[in-house]
Amino acid sequence: MKHVFIGLATLLCGFLGLSQAARAQGSYVDDALLYSRQNPAGTARTLGLGGASASLGGDYGSMTTNPAGLGLYTKSEFTFTPGVGIGNATTSMVANAASLNSGGGQQSANSFNIASIGLVFTNRRADNDASSAWRGGSFAIGFTRLADFNYGYRYRNYTDDNHSFYQFLREPGGYPQSSVLSSGYQNTLIDIDNQYTSGTYTNLDGLAYGSFVTGQLPYTKDANGNPTSYQVSINYPRSGQIQQDGVVQSKGALSQFDLGYGGNYRDRLYIGGGVGIVSVNRTLTSTFGESQNGTENFHYDDYLKTTGTGINARLGIIVRPADAIRIGVSAQTPTYISLTDSYQTTFTSNPSYVVGQGSNVLSTTPGTYDYSVTLPFRANGGLTFLFSKYGFITGDVEYVNTAATRFNPNSNDNTSSFSDVNQTISSGYQNTVNLKVGAEGRFDIFRVRLGYARYGNPYAGGTLDRGQNYFTGGLGFRTKSFFLDAAEVYLGSSKDQYAPYSLYSAASPIASINANRATTTVTAGFLF
Repeated sequence: MKHVFIGLATLLCGFLGLSQAARAQGSYVDDALLYSRQNPAGTARTLGLGGASASLGGDYGSMTTNPAGLGLYTKSEFTFTPGVGIGNATTSMVANAASLNSGGGQQSANSFNIASIGLVFTNRRADNDASSAWRGGSFAIGFTRLADFNYGYRYRNYTDDNHSFYQFLREPGGYPQSSVLSSGYQNTLIDIDNQYTSGTYTNLDGLAYGSFVTGQLPYTKDANGNPTSYQVSINYPRSGQIQQDGVVQSKGALSQFDLGYGGNYRDRLYIGGGVGIVSVNRTLTSTFGESQNGTENFHYDDYLKTTGTGINARLGIIVRPADAIRIGVSAQTPTYISLTDSYQTTFTSNPSYVVGQGSNVLSTTPGTYDYSVTLPFRANGGLTFLFSKYGFITGDVEYVNTAATRFNPNSNDNTSSFSDVNQTISSGYQNTVNLKVGAEGRFDIFRVRLGYARYGNPYAGGTLDRGQNYFTGGLGFRTKSFFLDAAEVYLGSSKDQYAPYSLYSAASPIASINANRATTTVTAGFLF
């Protein structure tokens, strides 16, 4: 879900509109968490166990956690895991000067996805073959959906003009009204006027000016009365209560294609490694508008599509000191991803106060921006206790250094810098420890599973706990050549906050978000 650091990222957001200049602050900070905080992933068996797979092995779900688990296979296998996600978010407005009356909203986000596809080729020596201490191994290739970007929320707020989006437009480029005489403020106004003159718009400030929502008035004059500086003026005088409505919708996923191998030494030590090719595909749309007495003043639509490809690698071992105990550890390198943003903003206004001027619809020139992100190192440790043919209990501890996420401009880009973004990430996020535990009961060919995962709060400081709780369960049955598993993963109440814009001069509206999501997956497996 999109997160906003109240007091951190929101103060860095600058002006709206999805150009790189606008995204270079708050929303990149949000993306650092979006990409590094992964969901429970893998087959329905792994999901039913809360995602715990660092020491269990023998299931394709361990591929992205600990590839040493491939060494426990005794047969080749093909698995296919489709899934359906159902999400819901309820919002309410935080009580502050920017919210005159209570508001809120509700939004759903549903999706169909492929959670996992795996093909494992196993070559194992016969039990009576003592020619080598290496008992064999397995090579695997497959696909796993690591993070789900499907979410949405809707909000409604009531405010006054001093806390409205019009006040935001009085602060062009993120400059407060008090800095009207600064060169940065004046250069921003020159840029806005140039956008109008050329008919080529690059941000919302330009779109509002071109739509006659804003204007520019002289602020100072020389001795002859000629203007020497300007300030933004709002052409639409408003008083009384203003209604604000917004919708944010995100779709997509972070997925990984894997190649891995796991070997088996004396059925006591299992060693494995893997390489992951990461794919990012995400579409984010947001709509925001203001109205009075049922008449819309304006609304804008932001569109952002992010795509990219990256790579990582991981190594792991599983030790079986006794038949009933398995201990696993693994580590994954930082993940490097090359990304491209495609963006556009459309602004619709109805400036009826301008004689002869009807409804306006203007859009920024479609643009793209290339950059990269390096996601943090990850480490896993796990312990499994087996109870003969009756089942097992397994648990994982995962460490993720979220604060180490780093953005960088394209190597050919000499004009952009992510230093402020990266500094905000370092100070605003912290190391995260994720706990996962699961149990399986076996009843002849049938299986019953329960699991729980606690993903730690990645934010440093603050009073809002943004940790996540996953409750999981599953059923399955298994024969010598086929198995079928089903799992349900429920993400409990996940709390967040969102600010549609940030003001220097006054409090901004803040939506408090309470979201939950349920995902159902089914794995069909064929042994050969």
